[in-house]
Amino acid sequence: MHLTQHTDYGLRVLIYTAINDDALVNISTIAETYGISKSHLMKVVTALVKGGFLDSVRGKGGGLKLAATPDKINIGAVVRHLEPMQVVECMGEHNECLITPSCRLAGVLGGAVKAFFNYLDGFTLEDMLNKRTYDLLYVPKIDIMAVEEA
Repeated sequence: MHLTQHTDYGLRVLIYTAINDDALVNISTIAETYGISKSHLMKVVTALVKGGFLDSVRGKGGGLKLAATPDKINIGAVVRHLEPMQVVECMGEHNECLITPSCRLAGVLGGAVKAFFNYLDGFTLEDMLNKRTYDLLYVPKIDIMAVEEA
């Protein structure tokens, strides 16, 4: 199986946001950190907001935050939302395959997809966080009040 770049980026956005949970994060910073196109990342973030995984705060000082704590965001649910798991044509809406009525491939591949998601369902976003990733992605926030007082 192969996940699309869209899903890969979506998972990375969630990891980044979880690690930097002490403040709102913005798409530009995430894009720069990962070396990803900002316009592509905007589409990914839009899907994550629509899926209920991220909250978007508009206006000055706005940004993104997790819609739930990392232990409540299931990796299987995120991938299901972002990934069109149509492994072969007959598993999709526009099936025109001649052998579909007698073929067993969809059942076999459907079982593989089910096993894949059963495994992913055993993990949360919290399981993806570790000290090394934290050290790579955490951006300390500047205390504006302390700067103004100095």
